[in-house]
Amino acid sequence: MVQTTKNKNIANVQLQLLKGDSLVATTISDANGNYCFTNLLSGNYHIKSSTSAYALSDQKVIVATAEHKTMDISLSTITKNKQEEVVIKDSKRESGKSYKLKCAESYAYSPSPSGVAMQEFNTEEYSKINDNEFKEVSKNPLSTMSIDVDRASYSNMRRFITQGSLPPADAVRVEEMINYFSYDYKQPEGNVPFSITTEYSECAWNKKHNLVHIGIQGKAVNTTSMPANNLVFLLDVSGSMWSANKLPLVKSGLRLLVEQMRPQDHVALVVYAGAAGLVLPSTSGKEKDKIMAAIEQLEAGGSTAGGAGIKLAYQVAKDNFITSGNNRVILATDGDFNVGASSDGELIRLIEEKREGGVFLTVLGFGTGNYKDSKMEQLADKGNGNYAYIDNILEAKKVLVQEMGGTLLTIAKDVKIQIEFNPAKVKGYRLVGYENRVLANEDFNDDKKDAGELGAGHTVTAIYEIIPAGSDEEMASVDPLKYQRTTVNTSIATDEILTVKFRYKEPTENNSKLITMVVADKRKSLSSSSENLRFASAVAEFGMVLRDSKFKGNADFKSVLALAKNSKGKDVEGYRAEFIRLVEMAELLKK
Repeated sequence: MVQTTKNKNIANVQLQLLKGDSLVATTISDANGNYCFTNLLSGNYHIKSSTSAYALSDQKVIVATAEHKTMDISLSTITKNKQEEVVIKDSKRESGKSYKLKCAESYAYSPSPSGVAMQEFNTEEYSKINDNEFKEVSKNPLSTMSIDVDRASYSNMRRFITQGSLPPADAVRVEEMINYFSYDYKQPEGNVPFSITTEYSECAWNKKHNLVHIGIQGKAVNTTSMPANNLVFLLDVSGSMWSANKLPLVKSGLRLLVEQMRPQDHVALVVYAGAAGLVLPSTSGKEKDKIMAAIEQLEAGGSTAGGAGIKLAYQVAKDNFITSGNNRVILATDGDFNVGASSDGELIRLIEEKREGGVFLTVLGFGTGNYKDSKMEQLADKGNGNYAYIDNILEAKKVLVQEMGGTLLTIAKDVKIQIEFNPAKVKGYRLVGYENRVLANEDFNDDKKDAGELGAGHTVTAIYEIIPAGSDEEMASVDPLKYQRTTVNTSIATDEILTVKFRYKEPTENNSKLITMVVADKRKSLSSSSENLRFASAVAEFGMVLRDSKFKGNADFKSVLALAKNSKGKDVEGYRAEFIRLVEMAELLKK
């Protein structure tokens, strides 16, 4: 229990349990001041406790035995520069009395034998991914999808590998790994806000197959000439955001962004933890000192009223709406909403309603242990925004400074792709990645159907794996139809393997525009293909190896490395070199 010197219980105190300099667990005190750490090995620890209303405390702890199941801890006071020694021992219960202890821990640990390192219990959440299957063209000639410019899966994967483990399969979204990198696609011309590049080549991981590579390049916008920004940062300052890779990293990223703000830009800070509040009203970028001071005051503590915070943030954005400007709520969180409007459905309906008013949503994910990836990806998708995972200060700089235009400024919304394959040239096809972006074919012409957004300067890459016509490879199929037949139109003499159509809307429009182009049967060898295709193929291979996909063919770490090194290109920013190092690390971890 956490109390004042006058024996008053204190709620929402953040507590860290450390062994030496190593963090073992974190928790916060409940409404009655109670807290607990469970399943500890015997040894010497110390507890750091902090809350905005009281001074910091660092108290020594001795765990007398490794047999404890539940432990009550009493801290008599939190006073400045004071250290006390507390002995944790077996809890004793008086007969006939009932005791309840509410644990509000962010991390839990399973019992371990003496001398064996404790293992972190991971409550991170990822939606299950089922790899796209091959489709027979004669039965399924159309493939329809929404674009995806999110990159969160790549930086999250990097976090796992650099911390010494391979990511869970469902944390690996292949399209987000591919789209983490920029590619050398041509800039758009005329009034269309993006260019389209296609290429046809042999498949890197299955020599019997081919690849169709589709690249979209969003129009680059000079940040100095961008429309004025009306940004509302919605910051999770709950107890789970206390660790260094969460709120402190959020604050560091915000400082980088504020340095880039112009006088016409405005930013507001809304926080939520138990209740939502406005920390900084909408403030001009010329008042950087005022904004920085508000950032410095941010502290973590309390439960997580995410729904109330989102409502307040959208209201602030609406009250300060800039016509013809970029109006956006930017949510920074670990995604662990647990109080208030917390169901996925409730939050999604709220965000879908607000996007119609011209306020879009960007989601920035932080932290480990209780990270809720599946929820945050959904929110960004439904909010006409994008989703990034920030694992270090360099990624914060990449997202909020170097790629600020693409992160904050939407140049095309509801971008859809529909491909019609020519059965005379293609027997079967499979979309690599984009499993949760696949649309019904009828959705392509339905302007009410939401799809992905393209930011300024963003690139989007999609890869189709092709089984050529005439292949003897068996595919999943259905019995011949009794009442109708599907035949190839032999009256069209063509060398086209497919026709690809694009639909998109201008950011403020409700009616879509259509672009159509064809891909000819002019297959290149892998070695003569562009660096774009080869490097994207290497990243796709790596994703399939990490997922242990049944479609990975001959892909392994060595083939990924060979292809990536051969197609690294200029790599001015060093991201491709980092990718190569991650593959090398993953190979060692697998061994």
